[in-house]
Amino acid sequence: MSSDPLLDLLDALADGERHSGEALAERFGISRAALAKRVDKLRDWGVALDAQPGAGYRLAHPLQRLDAARIAAALPAGLRALGLHVAVEARVDSTNTRLLEAEPAQDPQALFAESQTAGRGRRGRDWVSPFGANLYLSLAWSFPAWPARLTTLPLAVAVALARALSALGLPEAGIKWPNDLHADGRKLAGVLIEPRGEAGGPCRVVVGVGLNLQMEAVQAQAVGQPWTSLAAALAARGRALPAREAVAVTVLAELATAVQHYQDFGFTPFAGEWSQRDLLRDRPVRVEAQGGYEGVARGIDADGGLIVEVGAERRVVHAGEVSVRVAA
Repeated sequence: MSSDPLLDLLDALADGERHSGEALAERFGISRAALAKRVDKLRDWGVALDAQPGAGYRLAHPLQRLDAARIAAALPAGLRALGLHVAVEARVDSTNTRLLEAEPAQDPQALFAESQTAGRGRRGRDWVSPFGANLYLSLAWSFPAWPARLTTLPLAVAVALARALSALGLPEAGIKWPNDLHADGRKLAGVLIEPRGEAGGPCRVVVGVGLNLQMEAVQAQAVGQPWTSLAAALAARGRALPAREAVAVTVLAELATAVQHYQDFGFTPFAGEWSQRDLLRDRPVRVEAQGGYEGVARGIDADGGLIVEVGAERRVVHAGEVSVRVAA
């Protein structure tokens, strides 16, 4: 089935009000059975949709689909002057995969997706990506030369994401090494960075960000760790969730600005704020590698590695090699 009829149905339900099956079927000139098949397909997309016999259908939350032109127009003038290209797709395998395959000559370019069928997190983990519930964004950027200590870029991006969250009403978000954003002890957002290029020459990076916005528990059954959403974290503080498109603009603007600053100045402009938001510093941690060991986190080194104090010894843990959990 083409995605267009399903998107039309979503738009008809976007107000979050209940709509009768009879009215929807008549609107689209289809049978009730055909409508039911479209509803089932939306559930396959991860849409949280309530159906009541005799009462009709309703989305769990009103839905604002993203619009590339509006997002691009709302970006700061400096980013528009860079020629940052913005696109929105309804459904992709992975925004990172799509930009890795895109023409580098078009960089900088950003891709949002309403949903992903094969979203990826760090270390090959799946990133659950139901339609319209969260923010899925990748930014492709080409550096003229391979940056020194590129291993610190994920940490700089985490700071950029924390700055965006602060602008959206959540200054309390912290960073769990190397680049997961947490609120209230639960994961709120993650970052996946994939570089391409040869040492000493040009370097291209694709920076992927997944931010939980308004995901329902039924949509997150495959998530294997404690999680939260921006809506829940803000509600716990008596604050309202901004419009989804405003979130998209804020996150992209902070992300692109941070990568540009990183190109010019490296990790230095981000180091202090990263340390302030470091959720592991001076806490006992368990490193799941080489049989596993426990120690105390002591911040990061110049390459962005996590320093773990094990007795009188200090070991450095590098991103992608291990997972780090607060010890029980």
